[in-house]
Amino acid sequence: MHGLLRRLFAPRWQHPDPEVRRQALSRLDPHQAEQREALQALAHDSDSSIRLAALLALDDVEGLVAGYPDHSQQEAWFNAVSQRLSGLEGSTELQQRQALVEGLDEPRLLNVIALQGDNLDLRLTALARLTREDDLIKQACQNGVAAVRHRAAERIETEEGLKRLLKDARRDRYVTRLAREKLGQQRTDAEWLARQQQQLEHLLHQMEQQARAPWEPLYGGRFRHLEREWKNLTPPPSAEQEQRFHQAMLGCRKTLHDHETQEQARQQSLARREEADQTRDQLLDGLEETLESLHHATELTVQDIDSLRAQRQLFSQRWQAISDVHSPSEPASQRYTHVIIQYEQCLDAWQRWQRVSVALEQALADNDHRTMRHLLNECDWPKAFTPPALIQRAQATLATESHTPAASPHASVSLSTYEAELDSFEHLLERGAFKSASHLHQRLKPQIEALQMAEAKPLKARLKQSGARLAELRDWRGFVAGPKREQLCSSIEALANDPHMAETALDRHHRQLVKEWKSLGDAAANREQSARFRAASDRIHERLAPWRDQLGQEREANLQAREQLCEQLETLLAQPAEDADPDVLREIRDKARHQWRHYSPVPRERSEAVGQRFGKIRHQLQTLIDQRAEHIASQKQALIEEVRTLRHDQQQPLAQRITQTKQLQQHWRQLGRAPKGAEQTLWKAFRHECDQLFAQREAHKSEQAAHQQQQLEAMQILIDQMDSWQPTTANETSTLDDFLNQVSQLEPLPRNRRSEGMQRRLSGIVRAKRERLSRLKIADTVQQWQLILPLVNAHLAADQRYLDGGAAEIINADDIISTPLPSVFAEAHQMRNRQRQSTPLPLSLDDEAARADAISRLRVHLSLLTSGSIRQSDEPLRLAIQVERLNEGIRQERSREEEIIDVLAALLALGPVSMAQWEKEARELDSLLRDLGHIPPP
Repeated sequence: MHGLLRRLFAPRWQHPDPEVRRQALSRLDPHQAEQREALQALAHDSDSSIRLAALLALDDVEGLVAGYPDHSQQEAWFNAVSQRLSGLEGSTELQQRQALVEGLDEPRLLNVIALQGDNLDLRLTALARLTREDDLIKQACQNGVAAVRHRAAERIETEEGLKRLLKDARRDRYVTRLAREKLGQQRTDAEWLARQQQQLEHLLHQMEQQARAPWEPLYGGRFRHLEREWKNLTPPPSAEQEQRFHQAMLGCRKTLHDHETQEQARQQSLARREEADQTRDQLLDGLEETLESLHHATELTVQDIDSLRAQRQLFSQRWQAISDVHSPSEPASQRYTHVIIQYEQCLDAWQRWQRVSVALEQALADNDHRTMRHLLNECDWPKAFTPPALIQRAQATLATESHTPAASPHASVSLSTYEAELDSFEHLLERGAFKSASHLHQRLKPQIEALQMAEAKPLKARLKQSGARLAELRDWRGFVAGPKREQLCSSIEALANDPHMAETALDRHHRQLVKEWKSLGDAAANREQSARFRAASDRIHERLAPWRDQLGQEREANLQAREQLCEQLETLLAQPAEDADPDVLREIRDKARHQWRHYSPVPRERSEAVGQRFGKIRHQLQTLIDQRAEHIASQKQALIEEVRTLRHDQQQPLAQRITQTKQLQQHWRQLGRAPKGAEQTLWKAFRHECDQLFAQREAHKSEQAAHQQQQLEAMQILIDQMDSWQPTTANETSTLDDFLNQVSQLEPLPRNRRSEGMQRRLSGIVRAKRERLSRLKIADTVQQWQLILPLVNAHLAADQRYLDGGAAEIINADDIISTPLPSVFAEAHQMRNRQRQSTPLPLSLDDEAARADAISRLRVHLSLLTSGSIRQSDEPLRLAIQVERLNEGIRQERSREEEIIDVLAALLALGPVSMAQWEKEARELDSLLRDLGHIPPP
């Protein structure tokens, strides 16, 4: 009961039936507060149409926009929202509508607002929310506001969209121009990007070639230039290109690093060679000093010879060890040879003296002068060396016998000689050569003190001063040598008692200590320290004996390996290849030197012989390398002459000379290196000649480009002249032929976009001019037909009289028309007369039908030539005529005016034709002929 009462007394806008609520809604006034609340309640109704009506009654645009996503498929909601937001209905403020539009994402709704909005800002706001290119194109083409069209056109960026815009936007020139400019800009950007990509690929190819190329003086500069060019490229390279460039750059840096390593190794080798040369000089200085001391000694003893032999052995070992690594220079070799010769002379003289010493002593005891003279001649002691005491006694005895002054054996020595000897003595003191200075002092002191002449006093004073300096040097050596000997004894004993030191280090330290001990000579020497040092040294020798045996075996193996290396190199040098690459020979030389150093040490007594053998082989190998390098240098000089000849040869085409030059460059790369000093000079000369030839190519290209530019300008002028020329009569075909002859003289044009555009424009102009000339010829033909129409009418009248039973008349053209007939029409005129005379009467129905079909066929043919309309019933005739035209075109191509002349001649020759048949087709024929005779304005 309560529900019934509620339904009876409730407002109608709350009725359960939607239709009742809809009717009640239409009577509600939103300006009254109570009814407005009812409308607000209905705005949330479950029925969408009621909700829409309530929102429209309230003019609630925000509610409409909020509810639109749930009802976007309903056309009523779409129209209501679009009209309210566009301002076509309702009274919502512009700012509120604009704010609502800024939150929309529905393209359909935004398109309508942009097209129908009542305010420019509102339209632009809706346009800004559009993102799809199709919507932008639609707005740019269809929007009624120019500013909106322009803003939409400015946002179109893709090439396809711009093409569509250029095709569809016909009403707005700004949009068309903008689309055309953007397309042009995109094409320009694409071309620029293509050029940049081509330049990038070219630069990448150059870098990869640089990575594969060997080092040359300009390698680093070219690499840095390519790297700088790569960094300056505007478009970023792809990941693949970046990786390729990185790999090529690593290859270039490896080449530079390898060269720097080789250069550093070369500098180190030069430093080691310089150090070796200094060591050689020190060795030679030491041996020369020892030999010089033998010149100035008072007498030669066995100790002097033993010391000389030991020094010679040590000298030979160290000299050979250094020469195995670095070959000596020519002055050092000569100096070495001179010292060895002096040593051999001294040693040979000593051996001869050993053979005759006993007999000479006996001869002195027996005072046998003859035997002494014979033995002295047999000994043949060199004058450069101080003889032993026994030889001096024998020489003095023989000098007494020959009545030479015996009181003083040195009386014949002049004062200048003693002064020179004293100068040498002082020089030895300044050098610190104590041993040689002591020997010389012992020899000079008795001789100078024995002089009694007054002139000898300065010499005696100098000798006394020098003797004091010698004594001071002796004391200083003793003062320094005493602690040094004690230190050396302690060091060698500690070394002998160290059980953990490796044999190699032990041997090296032992040799160093022995060398330092020997360098002290007899300064501060005593038996106790000598015994201590010798005992410790013997203990070290015993400990190193097994290691030295093993080292001896290694030395033998190294010696055999060196001998095998020498044999291999000798085999190579015995039969060298005629085209041997000097770079390969240099590599063999360096590897052989490396292997020679690797096979070290070798036995000392045989190292000198095998070292001399290897040095000779290296000298021969270097000679072969120099010969091959000189041969390559001559070949490269010949290549330079060939390039120079090509540069001055004007008979061959430049392109052929450039090709030959590139082949010569390939040949240059295949050749090895010339000698070090000549390679760079030859390369600079070769590159200069190639650059000069390539400069000719660039100059030729510039000249050719200028000629092509002139050619294009001349063609442009000719095309403009052709475009401005408008033929007015059919006889102006020769003018077109003259233009085409001028065009053929300017062809061929260079291949570029401008020439392609010129060709297309020229083709269009020629086609248009030929079409106009053809129309003019057709118009002349139609005019000729118009002139002979009285003759055609006379033939028609004669045909009709003949068909009506009259006589077959002969129509005379001269009586009817005053102008002479063209040959084609004259033949047709004669045939028409013959047809009238030869056709029997009465005509059968088939004959009449055949003539009617012939007229219709000619009319259809003429309609095809004028592109006129054809009736449906004439389709079979059209197909048949087209097939015939195709067949005739295969056999012989005919122009359009020729076909029209043939059709008109056939019309004139067709007869006899009744007036009714002719009038049936005459109107349409006249219409077609008027179309053919019409000439469009130029």
